[in-house]
Amino acid sequence: MKAAFTTGKELQKMDPVFGQLSFDDHEQIVFCNDKDTGLKAIIGIHNSVMGPALGGTRMYNYANEWEALNDVLRLSRGMTFKAAITGLNIGGGKAVIIGDAKTQKTPELMRKFGEFVHSLSGRYITAEDVGMETADMDIVRDVTPYVTGISESRGGSGNPSPITAYGVYLGMKAAAKQQFGSDVLSGKKVLVQGIGHVGETLVDYLTKEGAVVTIADINEEKLNEVGSKYNAQIFRGDDLYSADVDIYAPCAMGATLNDATVYKIKAKVIAGAANNQLADENVHGAILQERGILYAPDFLINAGGIINVYAELAHYDKVEIMRKTENIYNTTLEIFDFALANKITPHHAALTIAQNRINQRKLENSKK
Repeated sequence: MKAAFTTGKELQKMDPVFGQLSFDDHEQIVFCNDKDTGLKAIIGIHNSVMGPALGGTRMYNYANEWEALNDVLRLSRGMTFKAAITGLNIGGGKAVIIGDAKTQKTPELMRKFGEFVHSLSGRYITAEDVGMETADMDIVRDVTPYVTGISESRGGSGNPSPITAYGVYLGMKAAAKQQFGSDVLSGKKVLVQGIGHVGETLVDYLTKEGAVVTIADINEEKLNEVGSKYNAQIFRGDDLYSADVDIYAPCAMGATLNDATVYKIKAKVIAGAANNQLADENVHGAILQERGILYAPDFLINAGGIINVYAELAHYDKVEIMRKTENIYNTTLEIFDFALANKITPHHAALTIAQNRINQRKLENSKK
């Protein structure tokens, strides 16, 4: 009988990187290991046509290295299109550190990670993501200039989460206008899944506008804290994907829209901060469209964070940060119009427009 698991010899015959379904002609994958600090990290540089690859570092307790590799490949690809669709002259990259950010993250580990970032000589510029704080980016800055999102006291743009949440909020309003005929969210039932830095700020915006907010999170303590602070309902059901709401806002990890959930969704709009919400962007994006559910492309509406940290590289001020973030509203509506005109999904429409910009820059670069 054939073994139920893959043996080491079988792995050697496989394509462990290039053969990944999430591999999309990435330019460079860097595996980082340091025995003394316990650092195990992967840096993914997807595309640098528009400029150096910019993207945050995520520290997460992945089940295995394959899961971490898949995540960094998907995330770095998303950053390429996020920057392009937003009009930024920057490429796409991302990094993941394997481990528990609450118990295994140390200043020594962050410094060692910074040294690996520095060894790439600016091809990859890091920033804050899940499991990271602005203080961690300050430590990385001690050993390399190739980091953004450092403290404002050190000349940085600070925590990008509030700007990310603002962009998601505006993208949600644009989706509501497209689907319901009005961008007014007062009275709309919104389920926010994941109430970290971005999710909580989104709850704040929604509450102030008068939306009926329900929150869900695996952290019970945080759930009760945020629920009490904003008078938000806490989801206590068995299946949040079947919740009777108008808008579903995934703000935690990706791939929540998958084979097991995509037919359960009752919401008519999906607009959230999580990256890579569609487990399969072609299959699940099409199913949502067939069901009459409007999906706001995640890499478009959650671009406020990269707009914020890119300001450190492009040297523009907070006024320009807000202007660029507010433009997410208009771009989202343009994407919906483009999708309708071309009879494609909004996700495909956003990818197409972003790829066209990259192709144009590639052509320009070849003529220099």
